[in-house]
Amino acid sequence: MQNASRPLLSPRPPKGEEERIAAIFASVEQHIGFVPDGLRLYSLSPPLLENFMSNVGYFNSGERVSPILMVVIRYLVSSDAKCQFCIDLNEGFLANMGVDLDRARAARSNLDEAPIEEKEKPLLRIALKAVKDPDSVSEADVKAAREQGWGDREIFDVVAQAASNRAFNYVLRAFNVEHQGAFA
Repeated sequence: MQNASRPLLSPRPPKGEEERIAAIFASVEQHIGFVPDGLRLYSLSPPLLENFMSNVGYFNSGERVSPILMVVIRYLVSSDAKCQFCIDLNEGFLANMGVDLDRARAARSNLDEAPIEEKEKPLLRIALKAVKDPDSVSEADVKAAREQGWGDREIFDVVAQAASNRAFNYVLRAFNVEHQGAFA
């Protein structure tokens, strides 16, 4: 693991894209109160930032599965990927959602402790298996989720969320974005 003293890139929007990025960041700040440095890094590529924000909006909508489950997935995937920025950020989101952080932290070593509904646990297990060992996801895993009332779309969505988050973790780690304030 490299020494994460400072980020390797400085997030500056491409010339002529400043207003586009400012509008996205204003929306983020209005929604959560600040702009995470992980998103600031994405300002280097406005189309990727817009795509990322669209995905985040969908996954956080609560339309298909609970927002708490999605944050728990991101939290546990980030923990496994050793992305301290995302661990801290998602702990903050969980705390703001009223989740007991001791219970969330305990889930890092025991999924049964995850602060989610029992019927969501098969989805969590599939999501985490998918990013740790994708070949290990089995029909039995899918069946367990379906037995809790989940459909193919929800099963797909949690795996896509986990995979997307893993990619985000690795991008941040690659460029040494380890903590909020990295670009201060």
